[in-house]
Amino acid sequence: MESIAYTSGEPSGIGPDIAVIYAQKERDVNLQVYCDPDVLLKRAKLLNLPLSLTENPTQNIGELSIFPVKAKQEEIPGKLNPNNAEYVLSLLQEATENTLEKRTRGILTGPINKAVINEAGIEFSGHTEYFAELSNCSKTVMLLATSKLKVALATTHLALKDVPKSITRDLLIEVITIINNDFKFFDLENPRILVCGLNPHAGENGYLGDEEITTISPVIDDLNQNNFNLIGPVPADTAFTPDSLKNIDVVLAMYHDQGLPVLKAKGFKNAANITLGLPFIRTSVDHGTALDLAGTGKIDLGSFYCALSFFEKISKNGPHA
Repeated sequence: MESIAYTSGEPSGIGPDIAVIYAQKERDVNLQVYCDPDVLLKRAKLLNLPLSLTENPTQNIGELSIFPVKAKQEEIPGKLNPNNAEYVLSLLQEATENTLEKRTRGILTGPINKAVINEAGIEFSGHTEYFAELSNCSKTVMLLATSKLKVALATTHLALKDVPKSITRDLLIEVITIINNDFKFFDLENPRILVCGLNPHAGENGYLGDEEITTISPVIDDLNQNNFNLIGPVPADTAFTPDSLKNIDVVLAMYHDQGLPVLKAKGFKNAANITLGLPFIRTSVDHGTALDLAGTGKIDLGSFYCALSFFEKISKNGPHA
């Protein structure tokens, strides 16, 4: 039985809770949880839920398949500990190695806390970039998806002041090409991509910024001449209206907070994070560690199930299909 690797993420957050609660229901997927066994058993006890662990595949109610990785220090729900930063990254490293060796079908990631990893002295900007590094990919693309809206990002976890200089011709061509190629995993050939402008009103003919004139529009024109299906640059303040989104398969936002607030307003708890451009499938929940909810049982697994659903959909045509 092929498994999906689930990295439980920050041990003091709700990543372990997700696995424990998921184990309480009937399922037809074998999830192999990358986690410290003690973290899972302690969390199950705190949640007052039955849990047994095995290193073999299982779909039994109340039982999880585990890939054991020992945390450096005991976790306390709701309290971040920089000393466990290396443990969090080791979950990703082990899962990536096993996936690249095709011992698992792909990776579904639980939430992590970027700040505490950096506090530990480890430079880390996010899952997307880290998986690219681990798998020797020159470029990956972050895609957030609901059942009705998909938003890809030209830049990801980057300070706003650094965005304009990062929007280059080479970057946009690389990002758009990855989107165009990988949307076949969604049964979409030659997807219709709406490209947002960078500046207010898409630069207003250069009066509010000229990146649309010097970079974005020329890229769109050149790629469309090579049979891409791009629309834009469209002002971001109208890009997400019903008329603009009609017959659009995916929106390309220039930066994180240009596109994701809209998507999360429309589908928070029912959205998934998907990494395009990797040699394997990676999906993720669309929320953070929710430290205040760890161990309370008051969490919603909607985003987890959405990530699992997208994983299965992509797997029919994806890198390991």
